[in-house]
Amino acid sequence: MEYIPDRYSSADNGFSYPSSQIIYPAPLRKGDRIAIIAPSSGVNPEAHHLLHRTREYLEQLGYMVTLGDSVWTNDKCVSLPKAERAAELQQFLLDEQVQAIIPPWGGEFLMELLPLLDWDRIREQPPKWILGFSDISTLTFAYTLQTGYASAHGPGAIDISGSDDPTTSIWLQMLTAADGQSVEQYSSTHYQTVSDHSQPGYNLDTSTEWRILGQEDQPEASLQFSGRLIGGCMDVITVLIGTKWAPVNEFIEHYAASDSVIWYLESCEMNAGDIYRHLWQMDQAGWFRHAKGILIGRPAGYSALGNFELTDALQQVFGDRNIPVVYGVDIGHIPPQLTLINGASAIVSVKSGQGSIVQTLD
Repeated sequence: MEYIPDRYSSADNGFSYPSSQIIYPAPLRKGDRIAIIAPSSGVNPEAHHLLHRTREYLEQLGYMVTLGDSVWTNDKCVSLPKAERAAELQQFLLDEQVQAIIPPWGGEFLMELLPLLDWDRIREQPPKWILGFSDISTLTFAYTLQTGYASAHGPGAIDISGSDDPTTSIWLQMLTAADGQSVEQYSSTHYQTVSDHSQPGYNLDTSTEWRILGQEDQPEASLQFSGRLIGGCMDVITVLIGTKWAPVNEFIEHYAASDSVIWYLESCEMNAGDIYRHLWQMDQAGWFRHAKGILIGRPAGYSALGNFELTDALQQVFGDRNIPVVYGVDIGHIPPQLTLINGASAIVSVKSGQGSIVQTLD
């Protein structure tokens, strides 16, 4: 049966957006098929064993696994030419036998696939889970905004295999949750500062602390806020500002009356000045209107710009506004990371440097 959600039309640009709440993919069940494809960067031959490790891990969990042609090659930062990557991605998005898509990791240029996808056909299909971070958040961000279907920001296929870390492994609980179910995730105790894919799991060597902007000198500081989650990697989702692939303002206005929005953001390869510029651009584009809170992940590849630090960047954008900001959160390139659902309702609680996020698929 053809699946066509109810829609309303935006008077401003003709964009059609779901009139109901966020639509969640069916929960993953044993026997379902998961596709591992590389719509951004592929995997070089010396790391192919990681793909086999992931397939074995998922099969042990009871899932069927398909490895796409794109995962085996990587050249000039991409797995295959953009037309081939787009065709493969659309094939699996439309394949009724595939219940989830989990790329191995991120990359650089996923944005070039968005104009090549047939979004009308994608909207006519039941939603399916897409899980990833970094450049994959270009896809998950656009997928939710274009369709009203939930998507998941969390560990890639390479990261989930063989790790018994409780923060990482909760991806499975999130993707097997049913409509209306709530799942609580907690801040990690430690995070990893040096990446090493040669062994399963992580070397968690540094204590985790979720910090509240402006209350760093208050060890017992606490806060709580709620809203509907949306976000991704700042390096790549900000490239979509001003394009039709990111109707953020329509999303915000649609949910402002009932929920408002919690932004979660991570970064890679940006210094404090870069982060400020990206946040400033998002703010000028109106993306932080009606925001109930901001979650900032541990920045990877980060450095200060002179004596201008991350906290300076955050203060410049949010310091004089009544929007709570939490940074050092388990999101993004420095593992372990939470699995956050684009579109889910969330309650964020922070106290004494530790935190929790309760997500409800409603």
